[in-house]
Amino acid sequence: MTSKTTPLVTSALEQALFTRRRTDFSFTATGLIHHSDAGSQYTSFAFTEALRDSGLAGSIGSVGDALDNALMESTIGLYKSELIDRQRSWTGRAEVERETAAWVHWYNTERLHSAIGYCPPVEYETRYRETVASEAEVA
Repeated sequence: MTSKTTPLVTSALEQALFTRRRTDFSFTATGLIHHSDAGSQYTSFAFTEALRDSGLAGSIGSVGDALDNALMESTIGLYKSELIDRQRSWTGRAEVERETAAWVHWYNTERLHSAIGYCPPVEYETRYRETVASEAEVA
């Protein structure tokens, strides 16, 4: 797909949820927030319904509201500097898609993030869930 359409973002949402459920059978999206800009693909009835059906809440900032999108903009900047700009030339869209998928996996499972104690997001989330579980046992 070469344009930002509702089916594109809905498919990405479904893929993300499937991937998480495949590796964590107890995963629930209830209480999670999906941040996006106010693009028509994110404000469509179909995407809003997909979020609701998944248990996710949508969060769309107002036009020109940089605070709501700061994390995503930062991540896109890292993606561009760590992957896109380092490659002198790309052989085509398929290569960019394949390398993007690999980068996202690396970003979540191996890349150290200073904001969360220099560990990968997957490790941080695992520690958090273990802490919540042990606190629940004590209570």
